[in-house]
Amino acid sequence: MTKIFRALTIAGSDSSGGAGIQEDLKTFMALGVHGMSAITAVTAQNTVEVTGIQDLSLDIVVAQIRAVFDDIGVDAVKTGMLHTEEIIHAVACELRHYHAPLVVDPVMVSKSGATLLKPEAKKSLLKEVFPLATVVTPNALEAEEITGLKINNIEDGRRAAEKIASMGPESVIVKGGHILSTEKAIDILLHGGEFTLLQGERFDTKDTHGTGCSFASAITAGLAMGLSIPDAASQAKSFVNTAIRYGMRLGKGNGPLNPGAALYNHAERYEVLENVREAVALLEGCPEARYLVPEVQMNIGMALSYATQIGDVAAIEGRIVKMTNGVKATGCPRYGVSSHVARTILAVKKFDDSKRAAINLRYGEDIIGELRSMGLTVSYYDRREEPPEVKVKEGGTTYWGAEQAVKRVEKVPDVIYHLGDWGKEPIASLVGASAIEVAKTTISLAKKLSKP
Repeated sequence: MTKIFRALTIAGSDSSGGAGIQEDLKTFMALGVHGMSAITAVTAQNTVEVTGIQDLSLDIVVAQIRAVFDDIGVDAVKTGMLHTEEIIHAVACELRHYHAPLVVDPVMVSKSGATLLKPEAKKSLLKEVFPLATVVTPNALEAEEITGLKINNIEDGRRAAEKIASMGPESVIVKGGHILSTEKAIDILLHGGEFTLLQGERFDTKDTHGTGCSFASAITAGLAMGLSIPDAASQAKSFVNTAIRYGMRLGKGNGPLNPGAALYNHAERYEVLENVREAVALLEGCPEARYLVPEVQMNIGMALSYATQIGDVAAIEGRIVKMTNGVKATGCPRYGVSSHVARTILAVKKFDDSKRAAINLRYGEDIIGELRSMGLTVSYYDRREEPPEVKVKEGGTTYWGAEQAVKRVEKVPDVIYHLGDWGKEPIASLVGASAIEVAKTTISLAKKLSKP
């Protein structure tokens, strides 16, 4: 039987479902780990505020931990909200009996500013729990509170990590994404005396409720599965980055991130491949489609719902080529085999998540005119206006071009074209909700153009 990995979260309950044990359990499940919980406190909160906190009795906190360890067993443990000195002492005393890796998220203040760790309890956390920890994951503000150091840059973060490591934990990750003024969202890992920068894309969003909980839980899941600390941290960074990218706009304040994004991607991989395969079959059944194939050949692709990279886009390996009596795919649908079409989809998805597919077509004034007559919104970008710093960046033109095309018509168009540049063929890209949809539109276009 396949081993079932087991992780335990010892933390508070969040009634809004965006943080605490609710977020931890979602993260465990998304990463394929069986999640268990020992609730330390019940909070009444939403995206705006925490309106109440009720600590559970020490006996029941300890009983939850003991019940799980004694029967099911635990491969890794994560602690979150430990509200009082008494709860901290009870949890620390109980965990000393076991030897599972321990990830400590030193939760001190909620996103809304509510105190989740009483001031007098901080010393107990540092003295009793930190020495037991495999990994401690403070954000920069928490690291400042713990060390008394001001963190303004990466070097400050390194010094804070070293000071926290001196308190006993095996490894420290200072999360600087929301405080360090860097292009990327950077976290600083100190492990084995060596520093590693964990970098992720920075998003302009306030839907980040539960980020710290999910990150620590993702590390815990990785350790439960037997990953090394650096590998678990790297996996967690990627996981949370996707969850932030697709955060949920709920409530009036800080909405929650979306830990299910990665899980949903895995669930629909086959469905997307089948969609591309059926779209290709439609194109191959249309002889007129050959008139729309550009010199660089044609490709069609479709992204997973929560795609963030080229590897999340399925397209035809080897492209679709012009034949005497139509078009023919030279390979099968696979993920990560497209460049231009995949980047077009990813660029457009940043503005409209419903646009998940694209096909590249030959450019022609007759083609553009017919697309407009079909009621489609058409826009373009001029490669001659491309900034030098974009030209030298791999794939930069596609993202920049999509942004220019969107700005030009003040919405995501159905068709984006450019007139080429030195050594670059003019191309039109048709985008839509699915590969089948854009294939059907392409076929309609081809048949209209072929009529005398």
